[in-house]
Amino acid sequence: MGVWWFGPRRTFLRPVDSPPRLEDRSSVDLQISPLWSSADPTRPRPPVPGPASPAPLTRPLSLRLAAAARPPARHQSRPPCAWARGRELGAMWAGRVLHAALSGGPRGRRAQSALAQLRGILEEELEGIRGAGTWKSERVITSRQGPRIHVDGVSGGILNFCANNYLGLSSHPEVIQAGLQALEEFGAGLSSVRFICGTQSIHKDLEAKIAQFHQREDAILYPSCFDANAGLFEALLTPEDAVLSDELNHASIIDGIRLCKAHKYRYRHLDMADLEAKLQEAQKHRLRLVATDGAFSMDGDIAPLQEICRLASRYGALVFVDECHATGFLGATGRGTDELLGVMDQVTIINSTLGKALGGASGGYTTGPGPLVSLLRQRARPYLFSNSLPPAVIGCASKALDLLMESNAIVQSMAAKTQRFRSKMEAAGFTISGAHHPICPVMLGDARLASCMADDMLKRGIFVIGFSYPVVPKGKARIRVQISAVHSEEDIDRCVEAFVEVGRLHGALP
Repeated sequence: MGVWWFGPRRTFLRPVDSPPRLEDRSSVDLQISPLWSSADPTRPRPPVPGPASPAPLTRPLSLRLAAAARPPARHQSRPPCAWARGRELGAMWAGRVLHAALSGGPRGRRAQSALAQLRGILEEELEGIRGAGTWKSERVITSRQGPRIHVDGVSGGILNFCANNYLGLSSHPEVIQAGLQALEEFGAGLSSVRFICGTQSIHKDLEAKIAQFHQREDAILYPSCFDANAGLFEALLTPEDAVLSDELNHASIIDGIRLCKAHKYRYRHLDMADLEAKLQEAQKHRLRLVATDGAFSMDGDIAPLQEICRLASRYGALVFVDECHATGFLGATGRGTDELLGVMDQVTIINSTLGKALGGASGGYTTGPGPLVSLLRQRARPYLFSNSLPPAVIGCASKALDLLMESNAIVQSMAAKTQRFRSKMEAAGFTISGAHHPICPVMLGDARLASCMADDMLKRGIFVIGFSYPVVPKGKARIRVQISAVHSEEDIDRCVEAFVEVGRLHGALP
């Protein structure tokens, strides 16, 4: 009798009792019994099977294996020990055949069963999203980004009021031409990360230009600002340090903070008394970093940087600001909220994006002290393990910065257009969150209402999107309107008129 392992269960392979002489048989009958089965709980239970284990036997199995009809005559005088060895080898061979047979089919069936289980779980989750009215559909644009676009399935031109194209530079002819020139001169991409063979002169030039624009020592580029936020906190902060974060910070800031090992404090949104209390509690740590959005993208409100910087100075903390929804259009020259509030010399670190006001393509960056940027080049994982930004993106962003630094006329046009929309919407009876920011959230509360109103706005030639959980808290659904410098006053008035009509249709207005 031989003993073999079938997955987690020991299984005996033994010939049937009292077999006749081998030369008189053309087959061998085997009885396979599991070491344990639910029918006999007195036997020891085997270990839990691993992911690669074949399906175990749970009941006896009979098998007949064909053998040679008659061995050569020289085997007839084999002694008893040779017969026993022959039985053992036969059983071993049978065991291997059975193991292969039992390992194939059931394992495939288990994989199919696991996939079916996954599909069931996913469909249930997706149905829950649909039922809650928070399903997010993707409308397909068939034209360039701009104040007027074409949408698949919708006839005629559409006014776009939901892009981050704050300065209208996404389709600016000089920006496009700069991208084409960079593509022609430097190619489609680098096929490498920066520190291997992915740094071109245009990357270094843009980093220097960003540092100059923000009046900082140095800058480092990333594929996106999400990556910049993912790379900063983990590289900078240790278990000896602390980070204090506004509770409504962007998801990328939250995720970046989760990656670091610093002690984490969360203060109530824009609540400076709570921030001070958290700073007092964090005095025991080596470094203290206050992290906040400059402008909060879902609510359109602006961080009180003057008070934050005052508290940071009192309690020996550093200040980090994410300026994605401020760079290019807030402040007298578009430097952002630190310029708007007069604290450029008090904010330590700025993260921002090239994918909104500065050309709208892609890319993010960190700018701040030179040693910090040098450390990020050595330790920031999104920088070390992501391909370099493609030359066309670099060319577009560089030209956008040139246009911005040459004139602030575009920036100055934003305030009047923003105020026009906000005042007209509030006069009509809508609640608009935030103040003085081109992000103008039309607060509706109900997710389904926000989605249905956005759909009906599209039918009237206005492209807006409803925002609901998990993008915003439950019960805080809204339609986020974004004003661009390239919207005309007529565009803004038409948008307001459509909102009033649709709002009355759905009962959002009396």
